[in-house]
Order: sequence, then structure tokens, then C-alpha cells
Amino acid sequence: MTEVHKKKSGIDKFLSVVERIGNALPHPATLFAGFALLVVILSWIASQFDMAVTHPGTGETITPFNLLSTEGLHMILTRMVTNFTGFAPLGTVLVSLLGIGIAEGTGLIGAVLRLVVLSSPKRLLTFVIVFAGVISNTASEVGYVLLVPLAAVIFLAAGRHPLAGLAAAFAGVSGGYSANLLLGTVDPLLAGLSTEAARIIDPAYAVNPAANYYFMVVSTFLIAGLGTWVTEKVVIPRLGEYEGEEKPQSIDRLNPQEKRGILYATIAILLMVAFILGGLIPENGYLRDPETNEILHSPFMSGIVAFIFLLAGIAGIAYGIGAKTIKNDSDVMRGMAKSMETLGSYIVLVFFAAQFVAYFNWTNLGLILAINGADVLKTMGLSDIPLMITFILVAAMLNLVMGSASAKWAIMAPVFIPMFMLLGYTPEFTQVAYRIGDSVTNIISPMMSYFALIVAFIQRYDKNAGIGTVISTMLPYTFVFLIGWIILLVIWILLGLPIGPGAEMYMP
Repeated sequence: MTEVHKKKSGIDKFLSVVERIGNALPHPATLFAGFALLVVILSWIASQFDMAVTHPGTGETITPFNLLSTEGLHMILTRMVTNFTGFAPLGTVLVSLLGIGIAEGTGLIGAVLRLVVLSSPKRLLTFVIVFAGVISNTASEVGYVLLVPLAAVIFLAAGRHPLAGLAAAFAGVSGGYSANLLLGTVDPLLAGLSTEAARIIDPAYAVNPAANYYFMVVSTFLIAGLGTWVTEKVVIPRLGEYEGEEKPQSIDRLNPQEKRGILYATIAILLMVAFILGGLIPENGYLRDPETNEILHSPFMSGIVAFIFLLAGIAGIAYGIGAKTIKNDSDVMRGMAKSMETLGSYIVLVFFAAQFVAYFNWTNLGLILAINGADVLKTMGLSDIPLMITFILVAAMLNLVMGSASAKWAIMAPVFIPMFMLLGYTPEFTQVAYRIGDSVTNIISPMMSYFALIVAFIQRYDKNAGIGTVISTMLPYTFVFLIGWIILLVIWILLGLPIGPGAEMYMP
């Protein structure tokens, strides 16, 4: 039979070039080590020139910090360990995977995946995974450490390319960061910064944490739909058939013991949920903030990783008892240990990534780049729709060099909110535009805290994968999300719709 060669499209050729260039780079850990060294050199160069800027929020003069100075050398040497151990994603990943390791070791995850695959149409899986990724943003890190790797396993079990499932989940979790049906921890954080910036013009102004809610709800379905389309029409055709070493888990129907295990796990989860609700529903519940009785700033939200560990671990043990896959505590500990065995390359990568991020923050180079970029936009004199689109693009570009949404907004809000208020735009509307730009480039930004983890997940299925693989796979999502969100924002402007409860687009 004659082999038929499918002609590559222009987009596929472009993405292949991006992937080749990216993967021609050294190992990701080596690359981050090189980045760290480059930041050290750049800090010395920047310190030789007058690159001082004024922080728009505090009025403080920001100057480059030279890491080749005596003080800089001391910081590099004395903080190397704490840079690593204090790197935010590291503890989150380790603790979460300890609980997930129990659930996986006892067979709970495998049984649930088989149940999902057997009961869901293949085409529906993609939409469900992207949608679940968007919703997971409410609990912050959950999507990265739980949904992204599980989506790859689900796709593999369904006979589809695991990297397509991983990409779909990552697109929802990170690219759809500013879309949701529920409020998350970032909403009050950004609202607080917006309030402070708005009071430069109006001392009595207050931005509600739910100020962007209407726009976020519509965006949830937009991103889920666009993410599904990109996965099915661009990513899956480009990846082709999976020929890696990982084998799909059996998708035989559940036997009686496994069904009993699922029942036990369900009961355990319901009991845990009842415990959580009992601490959240009453106004003075034991999981709320003891001083303000709030939920968003409560021990529950700050301890969400602990709940992941407990839910996965308890459910896994309950399943193991019901399905008789565990006989004693040693079986439980083996499951936890096995989950740690898979993280060797990730821990090496994180060590160098943590040093790079710390050096970049110490030098103030990110702050200087962000403030200068904001000043350029301010002097361009644009108005109306072109102004907001340009603002979105600037936020998207800054996201490539500064990963923290709140850090960027702390710099940009004092400049743009007062400026846009004087042009007639509300702080809530400016915040929406910022959040769009901040979200769409998360999935291609090496500065994003969980980027290293995504590289490690991909390498499980493609040993030769690297940063280029991640960027080339996720780049179509970035472009489509950006275009789709801009179109939605323009429609919103033309229709004059409120963007949240009591939040209009224009100043009264």
C-alpha cells in the first residue's frame, strides 16, 4: 500500500520551526542555569548606566541591583538553599503528589479514569477537560498539579495523544486564568490594588472583588469552546498518533471489588465535603477567617493544598480497603514513595529555575522593564478601543518577563487606572483588560511558576521534548484566546454591558 504523506499547512510548518528552535536549546535545567548567569551579567551592565525609574505606586526610585557586587555575591551564596526550598510550586507539587500517590497506588485513579472514559463520548472529553481547567483556577494550584497530568492519562486511556489532553488542560488552567464561574483568591487581590490606584483620583472609590464577574462567566464558555477547537483542529492533527513508551491503562469495565472501592471512596469524599461545608457555610465556621469570617482569605483557601492531600489520600485508602488493593500501612507508604520517584528531573529543573527567578527579582530588571513599557503606552495618546487593545498587548508582553499577576498589577494599576479614569473608563473595566493580557501568554511564558512542571509532565510522554515543545504546542491557544477575548471585549464595549455587579465600563 502506498504511503500517503499529508501536506503540512503553513501554521504547522511555523510551529514545527518554533519547536525545532526551542528544542535545539540545551536541557531546560541547563537553560535556566544559563538564564541565571545571564541575569547576573545583565545586572552588572545595567548598573553601569542610569536606568533608574520611579515606582508609580510608591514613588520609590528603582535602580538596577548589581549581583556582581560584594552584596550580590553574598546573596547568591547565602540564599541558594532558600531560593530552592522557598520556590512556591515545589512544596505544592510535593505535598499534593503525596496524596495523589496514595490514590494512584491503591488503584483509585485508574478506576475513576476507566469510568470516565467508558461513560463519556471521546469528543466531549476535550471540552470537559478545558472547562474543568478554567474552573480549577478557583483553587489556584489544583489545576496544575492534578488536572494537567490526569488529562494526559485520560486521553491516553481513550486512545488519543496524551500531550493533546495535557495541552487542553494547561490551556484551561493557565490560559483561561481570568475566566471562571466562581471567584478565586486572585479576585480580591487585584480588586484591592485597583482600589488603591483608583483613590489617586477619587479617595472614596472602592472596587468590589466580584467587579469582573459577568465578563468572567461569559469568558468561561468562550475559552472552553476556543480551547476545544484549537485542541481538535490544530493540536491533535499536528501531534498525530502517539508512539511513545507510556501505555494506556486498561479500560475494562469495573469488577465488583472495584465498584465497592469506588463506593467506599465516594462515601469518604462525601464525609470530607461535609466537614468542609460545615466549616464554611456558618458565618463563624471553623474554616473561615477567624477575624473577618471571610472565605476567600480563610484558612481553607490558604490550606487548599492540604485538602488536596487529605482528599486524595483518604479517598485512596478508602478505595484500597473496599477493593482490597491494600493490606497494611506499608502499601500506603509505597504508593507515596512511588509518586516521589517520578519527580527527580523536575526537582533538578526547579533548583535552577528558582535561582533564575530569584536573581531576576533581586536585580529589579523586571520592574524597570515593566515601568518603562507602561510609560511608552501612556505617551502614545490612543483612545477608546485601540487604547484597550494596546493595553492588553502590553500586559501580554510584560507577562513574558514577570510571572506574577499581582506584582505586575501593583506596578501598572497606579499608572493606567488613573489615566483611564480621566479618559472616562472605570477601574473595573481597566482591570478586565489587564486580566485578558495577563492570561493569554501564561502558557508560553517561562517566567510562569509552573512552566517547569509542565515541561516535566511532557517529558514523561516525549523524552526529547523541551521548552520548544511546550511553546509550539501552546502558541495556537495563545493566539486564538487573544483574538477571541479581544473580540468579546470589543462587543462588550459596543453594547455597553456591565462587566460585573454594579460595575459599568464608563465613569458616571
